[in-house]
Amino acid sequence: MASLPADFFHPVSGMEMPRFAGLPTFMRLPHVTLADPIIDQVQLGLVGVPWDAGTTNRPGPRHGPRQLRDLSTMIRAGNPVTGINPFSMINCADLGDVAPNPVDIIDCMERISAFYADLKSRDIFALTVGGDHLVSLPVLRGLASDAPVGLIQFDSHTDLFDSYFGGNKYTHGTPFRRAIEEGLVDPKRMVQIGIRGTAYNIEDVEWGQAQGVRIIRIEEFFDRGVSDVMSEVREIVGDQPTYCTYDIDFVDPAFAPGTGTPEVGGPNSFQALQVVRELAGIQLVGADLVEVSPPFDTDGNTAWLGASILFEMLCVSAEAISRR
Repeated sequence: MASLPADFFHPVSGMEMPRFAGLPTFMRLPHVTLADPIIDQVQLGLVGVPWDAGTTNRPGPRHGPRQLRDLSTMIRAGNPVTGINPFSMINCADLGDVAPNPVDIIDCMERISAFYADLKSRDIFALTVGGDHLVSLPVLRGLASDAPVGLIQFDSHTDLFDSYFGGNKYTHGTPFRRAIEEGLVDPKRMVQIGIRGTAYNIEDVEWGQAQGVRIIRIEEFFDRGVSDVMSEVREIVGDQPTYCTYDIDFVDPAFAPGTGTPEVGGPNSFQALQVVRELAGIQLVGADLVEVSPPFDTDGNTAWLGASILFEMLCVSAEAISRR
């Protein structure tokens, strides 16, 4: 196999190809499939999971990966706040989409889990773009099958309900209850930040707290501030393997209206980025961004914020990989 150019795993420069031109990939990175001979050189793969069969309210996140690819072409290589250029630290690529089954939830979850188990066997860090929040469950099945991980969840909902509509166990409101029950997540190393909104009942909160989950409501988040809250988050997950999941509805709908179940009274777009920067030093083993719904994102601002959050996730993930 011929040697690759030194900048192969770098984004296409906007000085060479304008950012509005060319084929859109995540961050303008090369597209590499699992069958490509160079896959073993990839250290971090951005993966789309265009699937929203777990949605119980407004559908549309299945279109999220495609729109986020388009908007992420606006991202430049350097982070001016942290000084990180992730593409100079590790080999990154767009690994394409997991092929979903839109008519069979169980089969689709099996497909997703198999894809991520393959990535784990290759020691490729996965940065996932959903899809609704049910996506996180099969991802965790693929990545955490041998030992439970800690979990940091930015969200306005706990997603700890037991079932919906007559006992259905698999919706975007149940993934982390299943993940705890299946031993994929250690609830004593799990923290949820930003919880708010009206509720059917408090069964989800009571169950989570009984398992040891730390639930930080939005009122506490604002009272204490980002730095203090995230300091506690780092103490909870410690120095053990940890997964981060970020629901875009964590952010106030004034800044991110394009989502299935928006809740008012949330963080602004600066705080949305700030909390991810505070993940520096955590032993991340994977991360995802979910619930961007293009049909409700008429001006593209939600997807643009989502792409910006993804870049911050990429920066802290590159640091985590480089420390291994």
